[in-house]
Amino acid sequence: MSKPASNPFFETDFSKLMDMSKMMDMSKMMDMSKMMDMSKMMGEFKMPTFNFESLIAAQRRNIEFITALNQAVFENVQAIGRRQAELVKQGFEETTNMVNAVMSSETPEDKVIKQAEMSKAAVDKCMSNIREITEAVTKCNCQTMETVSNRMSEGLEELRGIIKNGRAAA
Repeated sequence: MSKPASNPFFETDFSKLMDMSKMMDMSKMMDMSKMMDMSKMMGEFKMPTFNFESLIAAQRRNIEFITALNQAVFENVQAIGRRQAELVKQGFEETTNMVNAVMSSETPEDKVIKQAEMSKAAVDKCMSNIREITEAVTKCNCQTMETVSNRMSEGLEELRGIIKNGRAAA
């Protein structure tokens, strides 16, 4: 009979992993003169002063921007979705008309010729529709990226002004 599997994690003696005598060895501790240099450097570091109301106002504008951008993108996506639905509806109507036209042809040769002509027209129409939707999505993406880029530039200018005004006040 085999021995049940056990978890090796529970069998580990963690006290052997950390030897406190080696950890507390004073000869390996940082030299106090280096510590003094470090505190001197930290003492010279000064946190810039900010006008927090300006900073909060800038963040509020960022949030308003994101909200407006999301609304615009949502409206564009809805418009593209509506157009796609219209194109699908038109496609079904055209397919129905195409099938009726092929079926109403007199001879089998006429049916094949009509089907080939209509198939070519359907493929051309489909490619045109794809191009239209692709152009709409591309336009939406370009507008969005331009808007985001402009707001980022404005935000950086606002931040630069906040920092500059903070230095002047100090």
